[in-house]
Amino acid sequence: MSLITASNLSKSFGPVDIFSGVSFAIPKGSRLALVGPNGCGKTTLLRILVGLDEPSGGTVSRAKALRTGYLPQEAEFEMDGTVWEACHAVFSDLIARQAELEKLEAQMSAPETRDQALVRYGPLQHEFERRGGYTFHTRIKQVLTGLGFSSTDYHLPLAHLSGGQRTRAFLARLLLSDPDLLLLDEPTNHLDIAAVEWLESYLSQWAGAAVIVSHDRYFLDRAANGILEMVFGATEHYPGNYSAYLRTREERWERRRETFEAEKEKLLKDVEYIKKNISGQNVSQAKGKLRRLSRIVQAIEQVGMDAVLNQKWAETAGDVTIATSPFGPEEAERRVRALRSPVRTLPRLRLNLRSASRSGELVLRTSDLRVGYPDRLLFSAPNIVLRRGDCGALIGPNGAGKTTFLKTALGQLEPLGGEVILGASLKIGYFAQAHEGLNPENTLLQEIDLLMPHWLPGQIRDYLGKYLFSGDDVYKKVEVLSGGERGRLALAKLALQDTNLLLLDEPTNHLDIPSQEILEAVLDDYAGTILLVTHDRYLIDALGTQIWEIEPDESSLSVFAGTYSQRREERERLAALRVAVESARRGDVYVAPTAKRAANAAVKEERRRLAKLQELENKIAALETEMAELGRKLENPPTDTALVRKWGNRYTEMQREMDLLLWEWEGVQN
Repeated sequence: MSLITASNLSKSFGPVDIFSGVSFAIPKGSRLALVGPNGCGKTTLLRILVGLDEPSGGTVSRAKALRTGYLPQEAEFEMDGTVWEACHAVFSDLIARQAELEKLEAQMSAPETRDQALVRYGPLQHEFERRGGYTFHTRIKQVLTGLGFSSTDYHLPLAHLSGGQRTRAFLARLLLSDPDLLLLDEPTNHLDIAAVEWLESYLSQWAGAAVIVSHDRYFLDRAANGILEMVFGATEHYPGNYSAYLRTREERWERRRETFEAEKEKLLKDVEYIKKNISGQNVSQAKGKLRRLSRIVQAIEQVGMDAVLNQKWAETAGDVTIATSPFGPEEAERRVRALRSPVRTLPRLRLNLRSASRSGELVLRTSDLRVGYPDRLLFSAPNIVLRRGDCGALIGPNGAGKTTFLKTALGQLEPLGGEVILGASLKIGYFAQAHEGLNPENTLLQEIDLLMPHWLPGQIRDYLGKYLFSGDDVYKKVEVLSGGERGRLALAKLALQDTNLLLLDEPTNHLDIPSQEILEAVLDDYAGTILLVTHDRYLIDALGTQIWEIEPDESSLSVFAGTYSQRREERERLAALRVAVESARRGDVYVAPTAKRAANAAVKEERRRLAKLQELENKIAALETEMAELGRKLENPPTDTALVRKWGNRYTEMQREMDLLLWEWEGVQN
């Protein structure tokens, strides 16, 4: 049974059609993701489903007594009380039953009311237990902790929370209310990676249904079991998660291209027959073909090749206007050749990052670095190394110090101790999360003119067009731009710089999925080195060669060589080993002595491997520094030829040492 059925929905704002002909059902247990470019109507469709907006046409049928929970992008609710009280209020019915049970318990202690109280107490207590009366406090703690609230946050007044914290509190209350259908608009916007992973796990076990709007591709891979694509004002359903959707969409597009080309070829052959026979002996057949072809071409022009081939255009005859007289042969040929493929592509970012000359092999190294502010240490990063061509992905909870690290590396903030050592010949490009490099008072034209003063206004307009700014957009001031528009403008400026090291702070924030895919492809082709701060795990998997993870509880930064998914699998493997060993130690389960020894040995071996990796990386970093210093001396050699020869021999020796160290490092890593 479907919880909601949408039939032929359409929505317009004045003369602008947002979408039309939208039909789908939401069965129990489905987790449907709405995907599509910004502005295609995803949020509008959610609001129609929940009943906050009315469609311009079509109907929405809801199951009887359907309980829905809706999370808007910016949640607003009563500011009275604390985070805990807002969640506690969800269970007001259980709280009332708990008070009634306590009252009955008091009555059972009095002889004159004991019997009557006992009769009522049993059924009430059973119902209270069945509905989770003894566990709802634990549930509240689990959900709040999962969404990133510490125990000290529980009693924060709602009125004092930031917008992101309020949205997380609203989401917690929504999940605890246990509706039949969740409608979530960008639920991961204010969550760090740990909280997103918790939400993925929660939704995967969710007994109800969900409709999700999100630009987080990794989240959609793990949380969705169906995709509804919204593009060009229409929708199309795909089974499976986001990765399955990409594969199936490409297959469908290819079939449609092939079918379209084949059908168009048939129509052109009909045109050739008509032209050849319209004045000959087979004139009757030619005129018949011309009438038929004229009707088909007009139908295709109005409702598309797919609808005509599936014979659905007859069902919408009111929307198809067929001229009473057929085309002439020349007009028929022109109209057939002008038919457009049903596979259309959206306007997309046309991004191209410039790469400057190569940097040195060593791009960035830390030495006993301590990051933070005078009154607060955030974390230590004693010896980490970024080499030419690497992509380091810096991850960690919100507020852990990721942006602070980037600013420390750039010299905008002083370290609390130690240093960040930058390599030779670096040309750095910085993409700031808050877009501090944009002047709010400038127009888009002025922002680009500052970098390219020799460009004519027409050249600037053409360039901004590659970043989806058109018409009068170029005269907008930065202060009125949306978050996504600011991000695109910042990328446009970054692409005009010659760089060989990119420091990127949340570059995919506010970008729709098509734009994320373009950025990912461009960064993958970038010839320089990248240090990336992002919550976008899909992007990390595509680009990352090493993960730098801030561990706030230990005030440290750990390094994992590999992608995000590889790191996750490794952590899960080690966690499972530790659980098995701990369970065996407590005697909870029987583990054969050989298996126990093997598990302990595996954990110890992994620790030794990571320690060896760190040792080798420290040696490599030290040797790179020595080689860089000697290389600078050899660039301007003294007149003492014996000394120069000695330096040259030492440099050759160090190169051999480096080869051996790198060979050993690769062996330990793999």
